[in-house]
Amino acid sequence: MNELVTRVADNVGIAPDVAEKAIGMMLGFLQREGDDGAVARMITAIPGAPELVAAHNGEGSGGGFLSGLMSSLGGGIMGLGQQLMGLGLGMGEITGLARETIAVAREHAGSETVDQVVGSVPGLSQFV
Repeated sequence: MNELVTRVADNVGIAPDVAEKAIGMMLGFLQREGDDGAVARMITAIPGAPELVAAHNGEGSGGGFLSGLMSSLGGGIMGLGQQLMGLGLGMGEITGLARETIAVAREHAGSETVDQVVGSVPGLSQFV
């Protein structure tokens, strides 16, 4: 199993399969919503991250009608939150997921790149 998935699952206290899906969804969200160049650099720097995005990018995942409604209203960070709640995660786990993922990203891609990603997504900084 990927280091990122193991670390998030252990530190947040969620099942590895849920961590894998949630990380892929979060990184896919960043890929769609964040600064293209910075997000690409960040994702490619994290071992296994491109594969997680490809497998679980969040398109059409979880949440059903409400998730679709949030997407049609712009979704943003709230739409992602709804998708993650659809996996059974609570707000504490979602915040832990975001913080751990960003911490690993900083280790692999550097703070400058990660800060650029976080700054390019409205509302993300309050979770990391």
